[in-house]
Amino acid sequence: QVQLVESGGGLMQAGGSLKLSCAASGGALSSYRMAWFRQAPGKVREFVAAITSGGGTTSYADSVKGRFTISRDNAKNIVYLQMNSLKAEDTAVYYCAASRYSFSSNPTSYNLWGQGTQVTVSS
Repeated sequence: QVQLVESGGGLMQAGGSLKLSCAASGGALSSYRMAWFRQAPGKVREFVAAITSGGGTTSYADSVKGRFTISRDNAKNIVYLQMNSLKAEDTAVYYCAASRYSFSSNPTSYNLWGQGTQVTVSS
């Protein structure tokens, strides 16, 4: 069973950048469509970005388009989320998720999840 572990979160000032990583163990990430979601306190989990198994197609939430970039290195079994021009409203726990069959913004389409990494942006 593939397990996902996120890292790279932290505290950053508005306007700064962070790069999140999602490392997989127990299986090849190349078989999975991958996505990042986030959840702020008191809010529902929301879609951030997704990438197909080969990395050829990506999708972004409107709120992060032009600021965030999802990418993957299947040889290293890692998916990344580069976050630039961070805003206070980007503060949330960020989760990576995997699905063999779905390329979707719906969190219910993903059956594998990491434990999350906290991103806090101060204004």
